[in-house]
Amino acid sequence: MALLPLHLISLTILLHLVAAQQTNGSVPVGASLTATPDAKPWLSSSGEFALGFKQVQDNFLLSIWYDKIPEKTIIWYPEDGPTVPAGSKVDLIDRRGLVLSDPQGKEVWSSRSISDLAYAYMNDTGNFVIAGSNSRNIWESFDHPADNILPTQIIPRGGVINSKMGKTNFTRGRFQLRLLQDGNLVLNTLEMFSGSAGNAYYISGTRDESNATNSGFQLVFDTAGYMYILRGNGERVDLTVRESLPSGDYYHRATLDSDGVFTRYYYPKNPTEATSWRVIWYVPENICKTIDSKACGLNNVCSLDDNKPKCECPQGFSLLDPNTPNGDCKPDFIPSCDEGESNKGGDVFDFIELTNIDWPTSDYVHMNPTNEQTCRTSCLNDCFCAVAIYRDNQCWKKQLPLANGKKDPSQNVKAFLKFRKIDGPSGTGENKNGTGENKSGTGENKSRRTLILVGSVFSSMFVLGIVLLIGVIYVCFLQIHKKKVGNSFPDSAPVETRLARFTYQELFEATDGFKVELGKGAFGTVYKGVIGTKIVAVKKLETMVKDGQKEFKTEIISCRKSVVFDDDAEDVTVLTELAWDCCHEGVGEVTEPSCPCPFSVTSYCLSSN
Repeated sequence: MALLPLHLISLTILLHLVAAQQTNGSVPVGASLTATPDAKPWLSSSGEFALGFKQVQDNFLLSIWYDKIPEKTIIWYPEDGPTVPAGSKVDLIDRRGLVLSDPQGKEVWSSRSISDLAYAYMNDTGNFVIAGSNSRNIWESFDHPADNILPTQIIPRGGVINSKMGKTNFTRGRFQLRLLQDGNLVLNTLEMFSGSAGNAYYISGTRDESNATNSGFQLVFDTAGYMYILRGNGERVDLTVRESLPSGDYYHRATLDSDGVFTRYYYPKNPTEATSWRVIWYVPENICKTIDSKACGLNNVCSLDDNKPKCECPQGFSLLDPNTPNGDCKPDFIPSCDEGESNKGGDVFDFIELTNIDWPTSDYVHMNPTNEQTCRTSCLNDCFCAVAIYRDNQCWKKQLPLANGKKDPSQNVKAFLKFRKIDGPSGTGENKNGTGENKSGTGENKSRRTLILVGSVFSSMFVLGIVLLIGVIYVCFLQIHKKKVGNSFPDSAPVETRLARFTYQELFEATDGFKVELGKGAFGTVYKGVIGTKIVAVKKLETMVKDGQKEFKTEIISCRKSVVFDDDAEDVTVLTELAWDCCHEGVGEVTEPSCPCPFSVTSYCLSSN
């Protein structure tokens, strides 16, 4: 009994220690979190930042986020943003650091801290730190940024920030921010398959060719939200102007968005009304006009919407990945130089006309000067030409894929997208441009395609009708044949092979030489006979005319006895309990002495009378 209070005291102390860890942001070695919708994260001492699992659609993302704003904006996640199912865990393990594992215990990601660990803590700056036994920081999330940098964070030479693929897709995106070894801060696209960097579409100009020590050395984001590039000689190159920063208490972040724009945001810490993140600075100013940005994927078209790029596939194209609007667009038709089409031009192809859209870098022929009709005709008759651009009495013929597409209402430009007439332009089903006006390169309307469509429908219906008719005839034939076979000998019982057979001589003796006549029918006479102790009636066929055998069968059937006639062999076989037909050789001229013909005999309506 004395042990019970001791256990209660120990439990109380443990709970106080856990509460203290949550209050000061400290996380002990051996601590863990499980991915569930209501899991409590590891909080910073101020409660402004949290590390834990955020639910992303049906899975969970290990991440750091702003915990005091409704959006819970995520500012860090492991490289490539791996999501895990419910039940996954993150553990702080000695000599391994943070370890993310799935429900089966398989490691998904690790911070790979190999030194002896003392503890970790969630800093009020948004930096998660793992400390060693000597209290030295051996791993920090700030050293491994995702798509954001925060105040007090520094990006050194060689540092990289990658965009994510989309709003809820945290895999590595198409854009990078890098502080190069030469001192320039650049933005560039990322080749998705090889991972190599493309040409820069933004350059800070902080490289000093005459004196490398004066080139850019660090990208600094200070506590006040001021962002600049620090040169080797201590000089600062401003990226954001101090006067542009709002006064007051705000959260700040700089994000390389999934659209390729590097943007500075701020958010009031104590808002008096509903609010959201606001923009105070971004580069480049118009990403759609920067040739190397490739803000939108291949064949895609970029336009500005509230100073942010908006990507849309033009008519005749559709997204390769519907979840990535700034990705590549696949064409519904690809021109070819097949012999059947290459020399037919306007007879086979037509155009979709788009206005104020251009792909500036995809041309292989430049015609100058020319007119619109010549531009159209030249593309129609060129099997390599997928799109023709006409502007200022000039024509550019282009091949697929198209790159750096942009829409600019200030430019008076027309784009002619080729399509095959028999297919019709995608999304419309008829040969029209965006305004509904017929823009056929040959002046033909859609009647030819309509005729082809109607002919195809009627042909299909005719073939279907023939198939159905054959099916009905076949089914009817089976039913008739089945009925005929089933009814070939109605009301007959199966043959009883145990029945005795009698020769003509035996029946002759049983009837005493066919002596006592009981009656006469149309085709035979019935005689009284005795077999053993039983009195029987024996019918003898006298005449075999056309219907004699049929009549004889009918009489037997009416007696409800076991009867089988083998018509195919032209045999008449009558099996009953007492008699059988001796004319097994068939009806006709029979010379066998045992069966003087033509006649048949059978048991006839045996009864107690």
